[in-house]
Amino acid sequence: MKNIYTSVDIGSDSIKMVTAQIIDDRINVLASVSMHSGGIKKGLIVDAGKALVSAKEALVKLEDMLGIKINKVIASVPCNNASFSLVSGTIELDNDSIINGNDIIKVLRKAMENKISEGYELINTIPIDFEVDGKKGIKDPKGISGNMLNVKAILVTAPNKNVYSVLSLLQNIGLNVVDICFNSMGDYEIIRSEKYDSDVTSIVNIGSETTTLSVFNKGILMNTKVLMMGSKNIDKDLNYMYKISLRASKKIKENFALAHKRFASNSERIDVINNEDKKIKLNQMEVSMVCSERLMDIIKIAKNELKSLTNKEISYIMITGGASEIKGLNTLLNEMGNRRINLMDINVMGARKNRFTASVGMIKYFHNKLAFRGRSYSMLDTQKEIELTTYTNNISKDSSSRKKFFGHFFDN
Repeated sequence: MKNIYTSVDIGSDSIKMVTAQIIDDRINVLASVSMHSGGIKKGLIVDAGKALVSAKEALVKLEDMLGIKINKVIASVPCNNASFSLVSGTIELDNDSIINGNDIIKVLRKAMENKISEGYELINTIPIDFEVDGKKGIKDPKGISGNMLNVKAILVTAPNKNVYSVLSLLQNIGLNVVDICFNSMGDYEIIRSEKYDSDVTSIVNIGSETTTLSVFNKGILMNTKVLMMGSKNIDKDLNYMYKISLRASKKIKENFALAHKRFASNSERIDVINNEDKKIKLNQMEVSMVCSERLMDIIKIAKNELKSLTNKEISYIMITGGASEIKGLNTLLNEMGNRRINLMDINVMGARKNRFTASVGMIKYFHNKLAFRGRSYSMLDTQKEIELTTYTNNISKDSSSRKKFFGHFFDN
């Protein structure tokens, strides 16, 4: 079985879709798409009709790139007002039976039993550690023999409206959602390592209209918070200062401004038509200073808010999201004088921009989740795998061309 998956990340500014294959724990991106999204406000779907058009456009483009139809995906859902609780569960095993993936699924189900609050939906039950016949602190009990299996876990849930609005949107364009997660779960998979898994790490994802804060303790998501600010605040600053449209402001931010004035030029200028239909000239130094001030403000507020999410000292703060692609951000972080704050780098062929960290990471997250439960899965049947292989082989040979939601996947 080829481990091929597709993820969907729905954001206020864009919808990202990625199809990738996992080979020997390495991710191979087969296609990635980022399309402007409509009908999304502050990370939530507010106009289903507009959002449907955007999602359909992204899906069609992805399918054209792959040469096959996609009908199964992993999807991110908003983490606004998410709930995190410590739960535990115990199951009896057959006499001295060898623990396998099915036993892990059963004990996780037991841990979440009757624990989900009304109006909330399960996102995941994340195991902290296991106990087998009184022996504690076991991270992976598969292969161990015993009579009793206990788990301590974090139960992650989110409001129903966060989940069902996304499921309904994707179902309406013909996609079956096989699993859901938060963007931050995907973000963390991009940087996951022994270093981060042994300490407290935070992810700060600066999006268009929101900034999502997430705290991981030893690799386990413990808390999240959504700030109602993002890179669009830079657009508004430029719009106010220079009396130009928000569309023009966004283009200047993305293509002309820098996150730090060190590399900006006073002599480099750009012509813009203002709201009075007059041509004005903006120099790179000035707009970069506006950009820098706002980014610094967002990061400082985020850093402050992180203190409310954990009583532990945060060792690492990683910055990602679309806004992290603004050139010079690394220099700005260095100037802020805190070695704990660093810029994430996705560095995956086919999806090198930080806007794809969640999309690519969600695929790794799903694959690792299955592997821990002793399962293997591909979102493509054998015939589609053959079609995909044939299509990609034809492209490489011809250089001129270049549900129904069946949910949570094994958690319930």
